[in-house]
Amino acid sequence: MKNRKKIKKEILLSLIVLAMVFAVTTAFAAVSYISVSEKDDVKGSQTTSDISTETSKGSRTRAPEPGTLVLFGGGILGMVAGFVRRTYAVLKRILDVCFSIAGVIILSPLLLLVALAVRMTSKGPIIYSQTRVGKDGELFEIFKFRTMKVDAEKDSGPVWARSNDNRLTPIGKFLRKSHMDELPQFINVINGDMSIIGPRPERPLFVDEFKKTISGYQGRLAVKPGITGLAQVRHRYDETIEDVKKKLKYDLLYIKKMCLMSDFRIILRTFRVVVTGEGAN
Repeated sequence: MKNRKKIKKEILLSLIVLAMVFAVTTAFAAVSYISVSEKDDVKGSQTTSDISTETSKGSRTRAPEPGTLVLFGGGILGMVAGFVRRTYAVLKRILDVCFSIAGVIILSPLLLLVALAVRMTSKGPIIYSQTRVGKDGELFEIFKFRTMKVDAEKDSGPVWARSNDNRLTPIGKFLRKSHMDELPQFINVINGDMSIIGPRPERPLFVDEFKKTISGYQGRLAVKPGITGLAQVRHRYDETIEDVKKKLKYDLLYIKKMCLMSDFRIILRTFRVVVTGEGAN
């Protein structure tokens, strides 16, 4: 019995000592931070003793910044934030694949009807591929239902879509307005080149041009491009350089705020755009 009491006392004493060590360490770190903060605020060169004197006189110090608090707390918040980002990326990929497979299966009758309409209204392939720029500048082939005549850019070269485009096929204008021409991109999502939601992938020629003329354009390449996105549901097709700049702001805002809730809202708004044809040429 006496041995048990002795063991309990030793354990209690050890806990008290650990608590005191933690308290002293915390106080030391706090004092060190205050000294550094004051040193940054004081103009000119001062010694540590000068700063300590000012502290003793009750000089005001700045409140710790959020980044400092994260480090001061042992990086726990940073670890949580990193875990959330990684979890979101994995979950987003899983949802992308599941949504795309379900979309191909559920919309298969519609896909067949669109394919027949493209074949019957113009000569040429039903689906065409085009090189686009993906995440981190990697190139990939995007798939779309053909909406323009064969060799539409043979003489003009790559140009932006525009209103009353005479290069469109009889069914092409409807497919663009309803965004049905984008449906084959479910394959791009399954392949891992795209996501359901993200900035629209642009052609290499235009990307090279925009990098030189638009500040921060490179930032939109930090994530996978998407079939739909905040810029797509908030703004029309690009017709001028000003349109590109406005859509860039939406793209960068999405990248900064991206989360499952924002993705869900964008999907809901996408349905609205598809039904009303809002913002399409």
